[in-house]
Amino acid sequence: MAEIEKVEGSNEQNSSNFIHNIIDKDIENQTYGGRVYTRFPPEPNGYLHIGHAKSICLNFTTAQKYNGKCNLRFDDTNPVKEDTEYVESIEADVRWLGFEWDKLLFASDYFDKMYECAVNLIKKGKAFVCDLSADEIRQHRGTLTEPGKESPYRNRSVEENLTLFENMRNGRYGDGEKVLRAKIDMSSPNINMRDPVIYRIAHAEHHNTGDKWCIYPMYDYAHPIEDAIEGITHSICTLEFEDHRPLYDWVLRELEWEAPPQQIEFARLNLTNTVMSKRYLKALVDNGDVDGWDDPRMPTIAGLRRRGYTPEAIRDFCERIGVSKANSLVDIALLEHCIREDLKSKVETRMVVKDPLKVVITNYPEGITEEVEIENSKEDESRGTRKVTFSRELYVERDDFMEVPEKKYFRLFPGNEVRFKGAYFITCQEVVKDAEGNVVELQCTYDPETRSGSGFEGRKVKGTIHWVDANAAVKIKVRDYNYLMIDDEKGETIINPESMKEYEAFAEPSMAAVKPGERLQFFRHGYYIADEKLSADAEKVFNQIVDLKSSWKK
Repeated sequence: MAEIEKVEGSNEQNSSNFIHNIIDKDIENQTYGGRVYTRFPPEPNGYLHIGHAKSICLNFTTAQKYNGKCNLRFDDTNPVKEDTEYVESIEADVRWLGFEWDKLLFASDYFDKMYECAVNLIKKGKAFVCDLSADEIRQHRGTLTEPGKESPYRNRSVEENLTLFENMRNGRYGDGEKVLRAKIDMSSPNINMRDPVIYRIAHAEHHNTGDKWCIYPMYDYAHPIEDAIEGITHSICTLEFEDHRPLYDWVLRELEWEAPPQQIEFARLNLTNTVMSKRYLKALVDNGDVDGWDDPRMPTIAGLRRRGYTPEAIRDFCERIGVSKANSLVDIALLEHCIREDLKSKVETRMVVKDPLKVVITNYPEGITEEVEIENSKEDESRGTRKVTFSRELYVERDDFMEVPEKKYFRLFPGNEVRFKGAYFITCQEVVKDAEGNVVELQCTYDPETRSGSGFEGRKVKGTIHWVDANAAVKIKVRDYNYLMIDDEKGETIINPESMKEYEAFAEPSMAAVKPGERLQFFRHGYYIADEKLSADAEKVFNQIVDLKSSWKK
């Protein structure tokens, strides 16, 4: 396995793309008459994840760059694992990322042609029906240092193979009873070339062809034929298929395809704290470890969408990480950086208090409520301002108070003065505790001359904190997220038991009108989205998209 290099988050964008360099030479040499035709070929056996986003962006943007075409093709050659739910989710993901395919196709559309090609290989003496079991085939395959052993059925006559293969198609045998194998070279140093299986028996209902077939082609056999039928010029796939390329070329060569497509491999995306396996992700769903494929903690595109990520941020991320032949481990901080960069000028800011501590302004008139004006966005002045109610009783974050302050702590502590955002200078005077010694209330005073926007130019304060009016605040439910997967003490990757924290919070009144799917920045907390599945009128549920970098850390 290739060594994986750790790549930290960076703002630098790759200026070179070795795949585009290959295409440039092909265009110069008129290899395909100047055409560029790519495809994105997922298997519909699960939801797509962030790793697939890299492949989607690469294939579609490559076609766009060269004024070519890109197909969306479902490699649905395994009926046992595939489902129309996954087909529909993949179509939605590709469109959400901002791409539109030239043609929507299925590998199963070509089953008749693939069967015909298999018959041709048998007639050429390049394929045979084998009765060995799967375990026996593995035992005959050999090792990296020892050649394989030929099947005792390898030298069946063409006529016998044709009859047996037709019987396979007609359902005369049970699953695993027979397979069709390519006849290549059992002593090849590439194990993939040691008479690989190209058809197997599977009596299973297919989502697209129903019960028409009971034999199905293997991916390594089907893939090159699909590409050739569609006129694909550059078959871009991930690095694990590099050792399979000789078989890809062998199939097309033996079938005598003119202007065959070329397979080009690139390194797949490896992301810190992230599982990139549909099989493992499916197990998380099936075991109930997450709330479905679109759980906001999942690295699926559906999960990222529900989490609040934007297609622009994901496309930017895929552009930044570039395309390489070498495996690398990308720091998830780069993905988080991309969403922060995309949202900072797009969303408005609101004040939300997650862990409330009551503040009573003792010299503020009782029964009086006023409105203060606060900007909607520091990044975009054109978004204007909003009015927020201010009164004698407020809530602040408990973390914004420290009875015995640490060095460089500029928020609330006894005797200290801070600005309440958009309002007044507030001084903490007394601390009220319960019988157990817990702080339950701060009694403070305000300076009415220091209202924001009044032109006050007196003393300065170093701390500005946010707040909500205790009498007008609305309750919301907030979900903060941590990484779904972490390493335990032994260095093994496990499910993080603290991957989600859910709690009630207090928000300024305007939050009651937020619509599902709307994104906001919670002042000093981070970016959030109103969950589209859970945010009813009676209760708003907000998912954390990404946090902010704090100016002070404990």
